[in-house]
Amino acid sequence: MAIALTLLALVALPFVAALAIALTHGAPRVVHSGIAGVASAAGLALLASLAAPVLGGEVPAASWAWVPALGMDLTLMVDPLGWMFALLIVGIGLLVVIFAHFYLYKDEDTGRFFASLMLFQGAMLGIVIAGNVLLLLVFWEMTSLASFLLIGFWQHKPEARQGARMALAVTGGGGLALIGGMVLLGIAAGSFDLATILSRGAEVKASPLYPAILGLILVGCFTKSAQFPFHFWLPHAMAAPTPVSAYLHSATMVKAGVFLLARLWPVLAATEAYTTIVTTTGLATMLLGAGVALFRHDLKSILAYSTISQLGMLVMLLGFSLEAAAMAAVLHILNHAAFKAALFMSAGIVEHETGTRDIRRLGGLAKAMPITALVATLAAASMAGLPPLGGFISKELMLYQTPKLALFGLPWLLPVLATLGATFSVGYSLRFAAHLFFGAPREAEPFARAHDPSAGMWGGPALLTVLAVLLGLVPMTLAAPLVGAATGAVTGSTAPLVELALWHGLNLALMLSLLAVAGGAALLWLHKPLLAAWEATPLPDAKRMFEALMGFADTWVRKAIVATHTPRLQTMLLASFTVIVLLIIDGAVTAGGVLTGTRALLPATPPAIIAWALLIAATAAVVNDSRNRLRVLIYLSVIGLIVSLAFVQFSAPDLALTQISVEVVTILLLLLALNLLPKAPPLLSSAPRKWRDGALAVTGGVLVGGIAWAMLTRDPGPSIAAYHLANAKPGGGGTNVVNVILVDFRAFDTLGEIIVLGIAGLGIFALLDTAATGAAGARLRAWREDMPHSPERHPMMLVAASRIILPLTLTVGIYLFLRGHNQPGGGFIAALVVAIAFLVQYLAAGFDWSDKRLPFGEHQLIGWGVLAAMATGLGAMALGVPFLTSWFDYFSLPLIGKFELASAMLFDTGVFLTVLGAVMLALAQLSHVGQRAARAAQAEEGAQ
Repeated sequence: MAIALTLLALVALPFVAALAIALTHGAPRVVHSGIAGVASAAGLALLASLAAPVLGGEVPAASWAWVPALGMDLTLMVDPLGWMFALLIVGIGLLVVIFAHFYLYKDEDTGRFFASLMLFQGAMLGIVIAGNVLLLLVFWEMTSLASFLLIGFWQHKPEARQGARMALAVTGGGGLALIGGMVLLGIAAGSFDLATILSRGAEVKASPLYPAILGLILVGCFTKSAQFPFHFWLPHAMAAPTPVSAYLHSATMVKAGVFLLARLWPVLAATEAYTTIVTTTGLATMLLGAGVALFRHDLKSILAYSTISQLGMLVMLLGFSLEAAAMAAVLHILNHAAFKAALFMSAGIVEHETGTRDIRRLGGLAKAMPITALVATLAAASMAGLPPLGGFISKELMLYQTPKLALFGLPWLLPVLATLGATFSVGYSLRFAAHLFFGAPREAEPFARAHDPSAGMWGGPALLTVLAVLLGLVPMTLAAPLVGAATGAVTGSTAPLVELALWHGLNLALMLSLLAVAGGAALLWLHKPLLAAWEATPLPDAKRMFEALMGFADTWVRKAIVATHTPRLQTMLLASFTVIVLLIIDGAVTAGGVLTGTRALLPATPPAIIAWALLIAATAAVVNDSRNRLRVLIYLSVIGLIVSLAFVQFSAPDLALTQISVEVVTILLLLLALNLLPKAPPLLSSAPRKWRDGALAVTGGVLVGGIAWAMLTRDPGPSIAAYHLANAKPGGGGTNVVNVILVDFRAFDTLGEIIVLGIAGLGIFALLDTAATGAAGARLRAWREDMPHSPERHPMMLVAASRIILPLTLTVGIYLFLRGHNQPGGGFIAALVVAIAFLVQYLAAGFDWSDKRLPFGEHQLIGWGVLAAMATGLGAMALGVPFLTSWFDYFSLPLIGKFELASAMLFDTGVFLTVLGAVMLALAQLSHVGQRAARAAQAEEGAQ
C-alpha cells in the first residue's frame, strides 16, 4: 500500500499543485511559485525514497482497475528508465520554477503560468511511469494540450499564438497516429499492460500488424521529438517564455518521443525496417539541425536547432539496435538535459538583462556578466563535446558505435556523416559562446544595460553546469549506476556496462572527435563568408509551408461543407428525416413487418384519456399559434407537465421530478431570451410549404408512434434491471434504484454527462460573450424594446414573495438532495430546484441587485463539481478498489439515531454543483447580453 500511495502521490502532486495555484489565482507571484516549488521538491523526495529499490533491481508498481473490459487499468510502475526521466522532470522542473519566479515580471499572469507548468509536469510524469499503454496515451495527449498553453502564454503576441498552434497541430496529429499504433500493439501483444507487452517482443515482431504498428508509433515519436520532417514546430515554439523553453525543450516534452522509443526498444528494435528508418531519420535530423543552428541569429533559435540536432543524435543511437548504443543514448539524455537547460536559462538571463536575444547586437558580455558567461561557456563546451565535460564522453561513445552499422551497405557512410554532424555541433557551440561573451561589444546599448542577475536566476543554470562538468570528471561515480540500470531497462538485458571515462586510449572514436573539434573551429573562423553564402541561398520556409498546408486544408474542408451542406435548416432536416425514415422501414422489413407484439394492453382510464386529450390540444395549439412566442412557451410547459404526469402514472417519480424541474428552468431561461427577440411575428409559410410540413409531421408521428407501439407491446429480452433491483441496497446502500444507478452502478456515465453539461455551459458563455461583436453585435446595437414596460420594473409584491420563497425553496432543495439515495430526489433534481429559487430571485429583483448580494462564480461551480465527482473515483482507487466504487456504512448518534454515510454523496455533490453552475452561467450571460443591448440603445439615443 505504501508503494501504491507513493506512486499515486508522485503523479498527483503536480495536478494538485496546479489546482491550488488556480484557486489562488489572484495571489502574489511568490505564492504561485512557492506552491509549484513545494510540489516539485516533494516529488524529488518521493523519487529519493524509491531510489534504493529501483537501482537495486526492483520495479515498484501498483495497479487499480479502471475499465477492465477494455484492458485499461490505472497501472503505475517505476523502473530505472522511468526513474531517471522522472528525476529529470521534477529536478529540472524545480530549478525552472525558481528561475521563472525571478524571470517573470510582477504584472504577468503567474497563476496561469505556474498552473500550466504543473499540469505539464504531471502529464510528463504520467508518461514515464505509466504501466498501461492506454494510460500513457492519455498523459501523452495531455502534454500536447499543456504545452499549447505554455507556448502560447504570451497570447498578445501573434508569434506565440502561431507557435502554439503549430506545436499542437504537429504533436497532436502525431498523437492520433500514436493512438492507432498503441491500440494495434495491444492487439498484437494480447494485452495493454506495458510489462506484458515488453515481454512479448518476438510475438509483436512476427505479427502481420508489425509494419503498421512500427509506422504509426514512429510518427508519434518523431513528431513529439521534432524529427525531420516534423522538426519545424520546435523553433517556432521559442515564442514561449524562456523558462518554458528551458523545461519543455531540454528534458521533458521533446524527450517524450525519445523516451517512448527507448521504452518500446525490446518490442520494436532489431528489425531491418526499424534500424533503417530510425537511424536514417535521426541522422538526417542531426545534420539538418546542426547545419541550420550554425547560421541562426536569435539565441533561442540557435538552441532550438541545436536541440533538434541533439535529439536526432539520440534517435540515431536508439536506431542502431545495439546495447552499447542504447547506453550511449541514456548517458547523453542526462548530459543534454544538464547543458541544454543551463543554456536556455542563460539565454533568458541575457535577454532579461540586455533586452535582446539577437547575437548580432551582442558581444563581449563576459566583462559585464562574468558569472553568466562562465556558466554558459562551460555548458556550451559540453554541448560541443569538449573534454573534460560530460558531453565529450557521450559524443565519443556515439562515434565509437558508428562503424558497427553499415548503413545502406556502406560501412564508412555513418561514421563520416556522424562526424560531420559533430563538426557542426562544435561550430554552433563555439559561435554561441564566442560571439556572445567574447570580443568587442557590437552595440553599445545592450552592453550598457548588461549585468549579472541575482543568484535566484543564475543559481539554477550554475548547478546544471556543475552537473555537466562532474558527468565528465567522475562519470563512474555520478552516472554509472543509473546509466547501467536504465540501459538494462531499455534493452531488457543485464549486459556489463562499458566503462565511462574521458580516456579510452587512441582509437577511431577519439580521432573522429578531434577531427570534429578542428572542423568546428574552422567553421567558426570561416563563419562570416559561410553566413553570406547561406543568406544568399534561397531556402524553403517551413512556417510558410505549414500555413499554406493549413490554408489548403481549410479551403477544401470549406468546399466539402458547401458541397454537402446547405444553409437552409429545413433542407438539412428533410435530408436527416429521409434517412431516418429509410432506416425505420428497413428495420420494419427485417422484423417481418409485424407491428403488434404479444403483451396485453393496459386499460384506458379516464385520467389517461384526459391527459391524452390535453396533450393533443396543447400540441395543436403550438402549431396553430406558432406566431405568438409567449403563448407557445405556455403550451410547451403544459406538454411538459403532462409528460411528467405520465411518468408518475408509470411509477417513475424521479423522472417526473426531473422533468418538472427542467421545464421550469427552461421556461424561465427562454423567457429571458425571448426579451431579446423581435416581437413581430415570424413570416407565414406559403400554402405548399404548409402542406409539405404537415405531411412530414404526420409521417414522423406515425413512424415514431409505430416504433413506440411495437416496442411497448413486445416482451423485453434479457435485462439488467433485475440485477439493479437486487443489488441497489446491498451493493450501493440505497433503496432509490434510479439514484443508485446514476451515482454508483453507472457513475462513470454520469461523470461523462456532467462534464458534457459543464462544457455546454462554457459553450453558452462563449457564444453569448461574443454577442457584442460582428453581425450579432450589429443586431444587438439595433435592438429596441418594442413593447412598453410596466412603470414598476420590479413589483414589490413579487420581490417580497421571492424573498419568502427563497429560503423555503433552498430547504426543499437540500431535503431532495439528502433523501435522493433512498427516496425520489438527488443532486440533479436538487440543483434544478435551487436554480429555480435563484432564477425567481433574479427575475424579481434584477440581475445586478441579486448578483451583488449572491455572487456565484459560475465557472468555479462547474469546476468544483467535476473535481468533486473525480475525487470520489480517485479516492476509491487510492483505497485499492476500482474507479468510482462507492463506500457506505451506517452509524448511530444520540438524538439522531441510525443514519447512513456514503461516498456517493460526494459524487452527487459534484453533480449538484455542475448542474447549478451551468444553469446560473446561462442566466448570467443572458442577463449580460440584455444589459449590453440596453446600454447600446441608450448610448445611441443619447448621441442623437
